[in-house]
Amino acid sequence: MSDGTRLDDAATLVTGATAGIGRASVRALAEVGADVALAARREERLESLAADVEREFGVDALAIPADVTDEAQVEAMVDRTVDAFGGLDVVVNNAGLGREEGDLTDLSTKKYRQMMDVNVDGSFFTARAALPHLRESAGNLIFLGSFAGQYPRPGAAVYAATKWWTRGFALSLAGSVGEDGVGVTVVNPTEVRTKFGSEDDDPFEARFKEGEVTEPEEVADAVVFAATQEPPTTANEIDLYRRDKFEHF
Repeated sequence: MSDGTRLDDAATLVTGATAGIGRASVRALAEVGADVALAARREERLESLAADVEREFGVDALAIPADVTDEAQVEAMVDRTVDAFGGLDVVVNNAGLGREEGDLTDLSTKKYRQMMDVNVDGSFFTARAALPHLRESAGNLIFLGSFAGQYPRPGAAVYAATKWWTRGFALSLAGSVGEDGVGVTVVNPTEVRTKFGSEDDDPFEARFKEGEVTEPEEVADAVVFAATQEPPTTANEIDLYRRDKFEHF
């Protein structure tokens, strides 16, 4: 599947594929030769990105509209990928969101449930559906964690909790599937200049200027590095911190 720098003809799947880290990861994987299944809720954006990727990189790209909070849609997403590409080598479990939280007593149950449903349930459903195929290929399962899943995040307690869960799940899962040759990696970036949150929240791409925080393409480079790992070794965690991140700690 990989020569350490290329993923020619590797069957890959990226959730949350139409924006930010997901979009950058799709392009980065295609650039090193991988065929990519793109999964997200917005079909028009998926189709447009898939067409761009095929035209620019000469790989196969499959657009799969899917909501990761729906386990039936997740199962179908994985099945379509396997049917199209003949297997599954790499899964980037990227779909996630944050909501402005502020004082916990003011946080609505709707916002709480949205974060839990996408970041926790969606991550679990995707991993569960993908694992049988990754066992067959001795493939790589990559989770997008966060700095918030390693250190306290005042003002973002629920989001941080979902990322602590993601990290704990990923590292514990690594201990369960390592004997099967499956590599599990969690990538932990600090703030990334993306459409973090939703239309009614303050996106990080508007809050930060270019160069102030990590760019999605930098995270995508780490995703590709994790995807090219081969048995018997893997990179269990990759932390992407700006060099000045701990200046005020």
